[in-house]
Amino acid sequence: MREGYEGTGPGAITPDGCAVELYSRLPVGAEPDIIAAAVPAGARILELGSGVGRMTHPLLERGFTVTAVDESPEMLERVKGARTICSPIEDLDLDETFDVVLLASFLVHNGDADVRRGMLRACVRHLAPGGRVLVQREGEDYHTDLPRERVDPSGFTVRMVSSEPVGEGVNSVRAEYDFPDAAWTQTFLARPLTREQFEDVLAEAGLRVDKYLTEDRIWVRAVPAEG
Repeated sequence: MREGYEGTGPGAITPDGCAVELYSRLPVGAEPDIIAAAVPAGARILELGSGVGRMTHPLLERGFTVTAVDESPEMLERVKGARTICSPIEDLDLDETFDVVLLASFLVHNGDADVRRGMLRACVRHLAPGGRVLVQREGEDYHTDLPRERVDPSGFTVRMVSSEPVGEGVNSVRAEYDFPDAAWTQTFLARPLTREQFEDVLAEAGLRVDKYLTEDRIWVRAVPAEG
């Protein structure tokens, strides 16, 4: 387990504290529709940090070709129908490019700024001419008004318990997931970014915001700054 990261509950736990069985249970939200509306039909998508394929599978169903990348072999075992590659995102170099590179799951908020930079460089490295990078940001209230909880219509409760500063702009976040038959916790490091800080982070990687895709500005389409 990486320093600052921890996970508890049944089944395999990845180095960043994610429980494979938990992520296999989480429902698919509006994300696949948001992605599909923001990119060309039938695009070739490089999905960085795919996990168990929660978005991979709906994107395949919508006619996209997806290459799913994750550092956890246990996560990738759950992905069906897509090419899978087991690798840390920041180390990825496939010597090929894609119409769309997807960096979801708040990965742009990685607590290690060097890892974040490596992830964004990987996005740019694999982007075809005219391509787009789709990034999922934290909501603006992600680290405030805690604890808070939400009961999902499918019957489980997700609880954001705390977000405590641990130095150098990084917070330690704890989340709990309670299902009728099992419970999981996850503790991880996250670096809050204001809208301006986020845009500066993109600029450092040679990207710029093309469009905020949702009213809450959580989903963003970025393009090369010189494009």
